[in-house]
Amino acid sequence: MSKTSKGFIPVMLTPFKENGAVDYDGLTALTEFYIQAGASGLFANCQSSEMFNLTSDERLDVTAHVVRVADGAIPVVATGTFGGTIQQQADFVKRMYETGVEAVIVITNMLAAESETAEVFDERFSQLLAATASIPLGFYECPEPFKRVLSAQQLKRFVDTGRVIYHKDTCLDIEQVKAKLASTHDALGFGLYDAYMVHAVDSLKAGSAGLSCIQGNYYPELVVWLCENYDNPAVAEQVAFVQQFFIDQMDVMHTAYPLVAKYFLQERGLSIRNLTRKAVGPLTAELKITMARLKVAYEQLLATIDLDLLR
Repeated sequence: MSKTSKGFIPVMLTPFKENGAVDYDGLTALTEFYIQAGASGLFANCQSSEMFNLTSDERLDVTAHVVRVADGAIPVVATGTFGGTIQQQADFVKRMYETGVEAVIVITNMLAAESETAEVFDERFSQLLAATASIPLGFYECPEPFKRVLSAQQLKRFVDTGRVIYHKDTCLDIEQVKAKLASTHDALGFGLYDAYMVHAVDSLKAGSAGLSCIQGNYYPELVVWLCENYDNPAVAEQVAFVQQFFIDQMDVMHTAYPLVAKYFLQERGLSIRNLTRKAVGPLTAELKITMARLKVAYEQLLATIDLDLLR
């Protein structure tokens, strides 16, 4: 997952059965769907996976299942910090790494409270590094329960240790992203993946390793195409149309997420149920109409830019 090639890292959903249990057959289908769409890696056990609504064993089992299905075709990363003492978090990081992931992701808001300083975070992350031997780690600026955004200086400091190979950025500020990319420009084996599709093209041009966004849980192949063509002068106009499509559909794709994403993928033919553990509200008739309009907008996009490869 280095910055030498741009790629899409899906933030994976977790399918559930009618009885509320994890649907591992559905998870297999979903994993294969991402891979077939051209994903460069997979982020299992993340916020889109409803990780806070899974048990510790489910977090491990879901991740291990994704690793098995991927079977080395593409790398997998997964979250491994969920609060508690540094030693407790380190112990779970070790258990998560044993599932076969390439790196274990540290949620930035789990090491220091919202009221605590960046210095407190830095000290605790240093302790976590020391307590997890040589395990490759990554950062995720998860918005829940609050968002702790790292500064460019913080990110550089920890990337320079050689232990941090991945960063999922959610700052929503292209200037901050550029600063982080500049500070880690010479780091080998490290990649910053941007979550914010409003400035996706600018982020890719600035040097991000790729994108890791919820929009990929609707049309992953379109995100892949953007990663592969963002700087292709032959399709510059098409790139602009795709970027604008994601801007225009931003609110639509976030409404009652991830429920609507599961429904949308189900409508695309994927064998998963539109069920969540996270309370995001009901799947109303109005939401279904909104998703139908999204599908129409996508078809119109393809017709406008003539991307036959995505049909």
